[in-house]
Amino acid sequence: MTNPGERLRNSLAADQAVTADFDSPIAMEAMRATRVLHAADQDPFPAPGRIRVVTIANQKGGVGKTTSTVNMGVALAMYGLRTLVIDLDPQGNTSTALGVEHTVGTPSIYDALIGDNTLAEVTHPTTASPNLFCVPATIDLAGAEIELVSVVAREHRLRRSIEAYLHELPAEQRPHYVLIDCPPSLGLLTLNALVAGDEVLIPIQCEYYALEGLGQLLSNIDLVRAHLNPGISVSTILLTMYDGRTKLADQVADEVRNHFGDLVLTAVIPRNVRVSEAPGYGQSVLTYDPGSRGSTSYVEAAREFAHRGVGLPPTVQAPAKAPPPPPVATPPAPPSVAALVLGQPATTPAARGRHAT
Repeated sequence: MTNPGERLRNSLAADQAVTADFDSPIAMEAMRATRVLHAADQDPFPAPGRIRVVTIANQKGGVGKTTSTVNMGVALAMYGLRTLVIDLDPQGNTSTALGVEHTVGTPSIYDALIGDNTLAEVTHPTTASPNLFCVPATIDLAGAEIELVSVVAREHRLRRSIEAYLHELPAEQRPHYVLIDCPPSLGLLTLNALVAGDEVLIPIQCEYYALEGLGQLLSNIDLVRAHLNPGISVSTILLTMYDGRTKLADQVADEVRNHFGDLVLTAVIPRNVRVSEAPGYGQSVLTYDPGSRGSTSYVEAAREFAHRGVGLPPTVQAPAKAPPPPPVATPPAPPSVAALVLGQPATTPAARGRHAT
């Protein structure tokens, strides 16, 4: 007889492997729920070779960024890995799904980006797992992009907060994973997340509209890599909202796999009503309905994601430095990197002078 961890992996990878023991859908769902709920009794996920700071980004809304951040974060934490989730979306949906207070006045990521608070001061525990912590987002974050425009080294604010937080913690308390949930845009908040991360996870909905605009995101990641964060790279593609009843979902999945190759996780997240219901109860789908297909799919995706991190070199990226001020008496400077990434007009003195004339 196999050990419990091996049985869990087999049952999550393919339900067909256990149909001989469970002759009804209800019995099979009960079996999956039992194994997910008793994750602590199973084999833990392997720890990564280094702290993984993962930016979960896609400028298209409704593709599963927040859902994937929440459920993969909970899965990693339930299976023994310390995880910090940072909600960088002013809507605060990640905070809602993790049951973390995010009303006005709650210490949040806004206070770390704009104010003088450290990340440790705005980090809150969650009820999903003692290994899971969350930095919530409040509605104040909606104005952060405007306030950041005049801040020195505005693209590096989040990165420096994370580095200071990790430096202050004892080694045994540092998170294995830092997951950053981005808003559905390519503004300064997303730019901060790309500068702060060392890898990008892109959720892609299994519909053709989800592929539109993906080129712009990849182009922006290339710009960030060239000018602000040379260590950033797209490490993972996660297919979400897969509907096996349609040929369209298969066609989109095949197209993504052909284009991105090994970056695409084998695990696919199906359309599942339980995944949508869970946030209404302040829970992830793993705690709301652990036996559902959505729950087991996210566990399998998190497992595969964790195994990919085992071989990472045990090095931490050096802190990115803010660009030095331009020397005196030189030709007018080109637009800033943020202007290039965000598509903003030039704001150099020469440019202002031309507009004035």
